[in-house]
Amino acid sequence: MLAERRHQLILRALRSGGPASVTDLCGQLGVSAATVRRDLVRLEEDGLLTRVHGGAVIGEGDQQGDQPFAEVVEVGVAEKDAIAVRAAAMIEDGQSVLLDIGTTAYRLARQLRGRQLTVITSNLVVYEELANEESIALVLLGGMVRREYRSLVGFLTEDNLRQLHADWLFLGTSGVRPGGQVMDTTVIEVPVKRSMIAASEQVVLLADERKFPGTGMAQVCGPRELDVVVTNTAADAATCATLQEAGVTVVRT
Repeated sequence: MLAERRHQLILRALRSGGPASVTDLCGQLGVSAATVRRDLVRLEEDGLLTRVHGGAVIGEGDQQGDQPFAEVVEVGVAEKDAIAVRAAAMIEDGQSVLLDIGTTAYRLARQLRGRQLTVITSNLVVYEELANEESIALVLLGGMVRREYRSLVGFLTEDNLRQLHADWLFLGTSGVRPGGQVMDTTVIEVPVKRSMIAASEQVVLLADERKFPGTGMAQVCGPRELDVVVTNTAADAATCATLQEAGVTVVRT
C-alpha cells in the first residue's frame, strides 16, 4: 500500500473513531508497527495529528475533508472570475503556466482560451476546458485520479513535475492562516502542490475572501514561498498586511 493511501486511512480512522493505538492501526492497515510509526511522524510534521504514548490523536486544527468539485464550482463565481481576469493579465503570450486543482484555477483557464501559451495542469476540468484550444500547448500531468475532486495526485504527478519548469504557477488553497501560511484540507494534495512550487519561477496564490482563514489542516507553504496573492477587496486586511510584510505582492480585485 502506498504511503499516501496509508496516510488517508490513518486520518480517516482517527476522525471517525478518535484516538488509536499503533497496534490498532497495524491491524487496520496490515503493515508493521515500524511503518505505522513512520507514518505518524510524517503526519505529525504536517500538522495533521498529535502522537501520544502508543498511538495518535487527530490534530486540533480543522478536521473537515475537502469538498467535491461539483459542490463548490458554482460558489462565489463572480469573485473567482474577478480574480481570474486579474491573474490572466499577468501572463504574457509564449509563457508557460502551471495551473493547480480547484475551481478558481478552472475560472482562470477560461480566461486563457485563444492565448498562445503552454499550460501544464493536474486539474482535469482545466484539461477539458482547454483541450480544443489549438493555440495552447496543453500538458496533462500523470497520476492517480481523484474522481470527485477532478484532480491527479501521487508520486507519478510529483515525478512529472520534477521534469518540468513553468514561468507561472497559479496555486489554489483551502485557507490562508493569519500568519500567511497556505493550507490544504487533505494530505494527498500537499506533496503535489509543493512540487508545483518547486517547478515554478513565479508563484501566485488565488484566494477569494472566503479563504481567509478558510479551512485546512496541512501546511503547503509559508508566505515567503509566494510572490503574489490575488484576492478580493473583502479579504482579511490583517492577513494581507502580514503577507505584504513577508514580501508578497497583494493584488485586490
